[in-house]
Amino acid sequence: MEEKTKNIGLKVKSKQLKGCNDTNCPFHGRLKCRGKIFTGVVIAAKMQKTATIEFVRRYYLPKYERFEKRRTRIKAHNPKCIGAEEGDIVRVSECRPLSKTKNFVIIENLGKEKGFKEKTEALEEGKKRKVKEEEGEVAPAREEPGDR
Repeated sequence: MEEKTKNIGLKVKSKQLKGCNDTNCPFHGRLKCRGKIFTGVVIAAKMQKTATIEFVRRYYLPKYERFEKRRTRIKAHNPKCIGAEEGDIVRVSECRPLSKTKNFVIIENLGKEKGFKEKTEALEEGKKRKVKEEEGEVAPAREEPGDR
């Protein structure tokens, strides 16, 4: 007998869903999705059944009459049937509070983000360079005379 997937009222590709026995899965468990839906990138998936998702939004500054980029990081439940990893672009939906910080669940994995590995490697290299500069091993970046 085939395991059925529940219709959660959102258009999601059901071919990627594998069976799971997670009670907090919107497709195979009892979790109801309602509220806001976001699309973001998984930046950390080291916790059990939890992923940290980051997305960029535009915030309007009335004083300057311009927009600025702000990033938002949320924790979301990562069901076994979806299994999102670092660098994946995912769609998350709001649900009831699952823990102190988790109010979202991943409902769809949209694929890998291009250049995610390169970005993380560049960040790590920048951190290492900063530490070496503080220790005095590497000469700091040279200042131009007109920079002051």
